[in-house]
Amino acid sequence: MTRPLGRRLALLCAALIATAVAACDTASDDPAFVPPSAAAPSGSTAPEPAPAAFAGWHDPAQTGKPWGDKVKGLLTFRGNPTRTFHGTGPLPKTKPEELWRFPKTGNMCRPSVDEHGERIWCGMGWTGQPAVFERDGKTWIVFGAYDGKVHFLDAASGERLLPDFTTNDIIKGSVTIDPDGFPLVYTGSRDDYFRIIAIDGDKPKELWKLSAYAVKPTLWNNDWDSSAIIIDDYLFEGGENSQFHIVKLNRGYDANGKVTVNPKLIWNTPSWDEKLIKEAGHKTFSVENSVNVSGNTIYFANSAGLVQGWDISGLKSGQKPKRVLRFWTGDDTDGSIVSDEKGMLYVGSEYEKKNARSKTVGQLMKLDPSKPDDPLVWKIDERNGGTYSTAALHKDVVIFGTHAMDLVGVDRETGKERWRQHVPGMGHGSPVIVDDVLVIGDCNAGWLNAYDVADTSVAPKLLWKVKPGACIESTPAVWNGVIYVGTRAGQLHALALR
Repeated sequence: MTRPLGRRLALLCAALIATAVAACDTASDDPAFVPPSAAAPSGSTAPEPAPAAFAGWHDPAQTGKPWGDKVKGLLTFRGNPTRTFHGTGPLPKTKPEELWRFPKTGNMCRPSVDEHGERIWCGMGWTGQPAVFERDGKTWIVFGAYDGKVHFLDAASGERLLPDFTTNDIIKGSVTIDPDGFPLVYTGSRDDYFRIIAIDGDKPKELWKLSAYAVKPTLWNNDWDSSAIIIDDYLFEGGENSQFHIVKLNRGYDANGKVTVNPKLIWNTPSWDEKLIKEAGHKTFSVENSVNVSGNTIYFANSAGLVQGWDISGLKSGQKPKRVLRFWTGDDTDGSIVSDEKGMLYVGSEYEKKNARSKTVGQLMKLDPSKPDDPLVWKIDERNGGTYSTAALHKDVVIFGTHAMDLVGVDRETGKERWRQHVPGMGHGSPVIVDDVLVIGDCNAGWLNAYDVADTSVAPKLLWKVKPGACIESTPAVWNGVIYVGTRAGQLHALALR
């Protein structure tokens, strides 16, 4: 019997609905089932897989970012292995006030002897950047000072969290906090030793120290100004003994839960070679800058201007580092090498010797380490003393301070100078940039200056300046919008908006 057309359409629709319901019932028990409505539309692309974890020592793509996620903070000079993390805001754009100072009365001073004889040293100098980090629900500040002590403060009040740790001479550089969460502080001193200090007791405890004379030959002095880098249980550190050192830390905990180390010096190399002795004409070969780690290479320079890169890709399997970059700047290179997300290096050098090499390669250089035979990409001539500070990467420019007290902004790609801003009295501290605000001190009147660097094409405008004490040649630390800076008057100051 032939059914009417309307009846046939109704039966067909019912059959289709029944089939769809059956399919859905079956799919509910099938984890691989994808309903038609959820399928990718025609012409669309599947989501891209997450990028693979970086297989080397330190991913250059982490330039400008915090040093890992195990410990929150500014853990070493300039924050991370590429020396490019400056801290966290919001950084004040109007004049901040002093929250506290340490010590409340008196100052941090002691006598010390250098090539100029004995004199009294006070406060904090080059590089002198405090470490600021979160631990056990508190924000800690740890720093070494010219009183020869390491101080451990509560950032909220400026009060001591632990008693001071005393060394036998002044401390010039910046401490490093263990990035993997071990309660350890790494610091040098002018008293011959680089130390590892535990902070998990009621007072700081020295667990190990390395003498500047533990290796041979040495060609300069016994200071330790460099800030160490720790990656995967290895410590990288340069010394003014003119050597570079790698230490296997062997960190752990004992049966009582107290941190332990069993360090072994596994490799060291001179910061010079015979060619440098002939080129430089002297043997002042200290390492005062802080090591840079980018990719599988460590970079450092010395006081004769020799920049070296050493491949450490095989270190964990027992292979010795291999030198892959040798570049001579011609003059003292104390500022730390900074590297960008592409692995390019930015190197600042002084201008004291006034030799032919310094005139050829300039005082701020961009180097491409993938071209070791000719790495110079561009250079800036700065013939009035050059630069002592560490450059700062900011958006599309690199900013550095000169001995002639100028801040200079340079296009990172072309090397063209975009602007120059004179900062009267500016010392040898390094510029710090957070939230498009640059802060830097002066060593004349003692001002801490803040500039607006949001627009990188024009010279920055002064936002504010405050005078916390006296000469500021140390590098400020910025964490959660608070500025911590030491002065040569002998105190550390915390500054913020109230």
